[in-house]
Amino acid sequence: MAPEFRLKNISSLTDVRHFDKVESEVVGVEGGKVVVVRVNDEVHALNSRCTHYGAPLKLGVVSPDGRITCAWHGACFNVSTGDVEDAPAPSPLNRFDVYEKDGAVYIRAEPAAIKGGQRDSNVKCAVAGPEKVVVIGGGSGTFGVVQTLRELEFKGSITVISFEPNLPLDRTKLSKALIQDPKKIELRPKEWYNAASIDMVSDEVSSVDFGTKTVTTKSEKSYPYTKLVLATGGIPRQIPLPGFQELGNIFLLRFVTDARAIMAALGEKNKKVVIVGSSFIGMEVGNALSKGNDVTIIDTSNAPLARVMGEEVGKIFQKNLEKSGVKFKMSASVDKATPSTSDPSKVGAVHLKDGTVLPADLVILGVGVRPATDFLKDNPIISLETDGSLKTDESFVVSGLGGDVFAIGDIATYPYHGPGSDPEKGTYTRIEHWNVAQNAGRSVARTIVHSLASSQPLKPKPFIPIFWSAVGVQLRYCGSTAGGWDSLVLKGEPENAKFAAYYCKGQAVVAVATVAKDPIMAKSAVLMRRGNMPSKKEIEDGVDVLVVGWSKNISR
Repeated sequence: MAPEFRLKNISSLTDVRHFDKVESEVVGVEGGKVVVVRVNDEVHALNSRCTHYGAPLKLGVVSPDGRITCAWHGACFNVSTGDVEDAPAPSPLNRFDVYEKDGAVYIRAEPAAIKGGQRDSNVKCAVAGPEKVVVIGGGSGTFGVVQTLRELEFKGSITVISFEPNLPLDRTKLSKALIQDPKKIELRPKEWYNAASIDMVSDEVSSVDFGTKTVTTKSEKSYPYTKLVLATGGIPRQIPLPGFQELGNIFLLRFVTDARAIMAALGEKNKKVVIVGSSFIGMEVGNALSKGNDVTIIDTSNAPLARVMGEEVGKIFQKNLEKSGVKFKMSASVDKATPSTSDPSKVGAVHLKDGTVLPADLVILGVGVRPATDFLKDNPIISLETDGSLKTDESFVVSGLGGDVFAIGDIATYPYHGPGSDPEKGTYTRIEHWNVAQNAGRSVARTIVHSLASSQPLKPKPFIPIFWSAVGVQLRYCGSTAGGWDSLVLKGEPENAKFAAYYCKGQAVVAVATVAKDPIMAKSAVLMRRGNMPSKKEIEDGVDVLVVGWSKNISR
């Protein structure tokens, strides 16, 4: 039996109110802490920090369905088991027995489990049976699929085919910090995949024969499948203007190798960097490179991130980056890139259509991505959407292929059921969020495992898109404006970069963005998932999202 430890900060379980969470030190375990949560008259004790980036769960949101949602990036855990409910948490929490005795509160736990902060999932597997899952792609969605399959005790073979130069990694850190060592941001080391009997193939898929259920690669190898998951992500867009295809030191940013090339071109810093596009990638890279370099961001819009965040909020982020020395050329169109006088093979300047010439030692393009589905363009069995994506059902199944092919992440257009969407059928939407891909991957794994045990379809668990960004400040965002928005309610102190922005379509709040207002984003995401997010009028009238109660008739 595990040893017993007293909790320092809680004298009675009645101190923990309904839907509350209290962090407490563990007496006798140096540095040990737990979070104690009460849901539906039951009390639970868990590791105190999110397994994603270590956010204190005492700042999170507890909901009636027994989930605690991290305030930073929306990772969600089951309070009864510690299991992961939603990405981006890579590992579950330990759950500890908690009880009251002799006027104090105790837990029963191994010290290593308290200090370790997380529980390692049992993914070890000896492959057996005829099932063969093949996953094409090496990103967040792929990780969500393969880990969840093994967590759910799928015993079939799993093969991942990816041309990325590394194992699945935390791609969100590339643009925020330009990390050059993949080992520092790998989601799992090679040994983990080996233990889980997941075959990682470094190759590029050239075609798929959906009739014979075979994937063929450029090295002319073939891989049969019983279930196929397409998770190829996005391809950064190029600029079809003079000089941008021919000159060196013009970079895209998708892989660790791109980050290495950018950092090599920077050398000892003090370089003139021109970033084309005020997308999240462009803004994050501009923020990361602003120290020690002369950075200019160009965009055709009136404010950075205007398409997603609107001009009013976009200008807040612009001001924050300007404080770090970043310059902006907004409402500006690029004309061409010309070579350096010292090295004609490399870029030397970016020319704008108004005649402005911006000297450049290097140029980084942040003008968006397109679905990486080129290998499917000439396939007679499958039909791509006009943007190159694949339409799926709410379980991410691609129609017309017998229910055995799934598409997730940047390449999937799926029925979104969040606020502002069709209340019955959902609204077909493609969302390019790292977190969405991973949650979709987790959903596909559950569907595959369920299909092997039951002929009845599995209803997918709803999730709300969440993303985050480092744009001079820490931005949190939930929901989706892909279906449009027509008004903005801004609360807080936007002039001090401390605000909550509510994006509305009619009376529906379809998205929420916050800076320095935790846990408003996390609470909004839970309210959206459960269908009781306050209306635009209620927000305008001063309703505080953090005190909105849980509707009893909602079970999601």
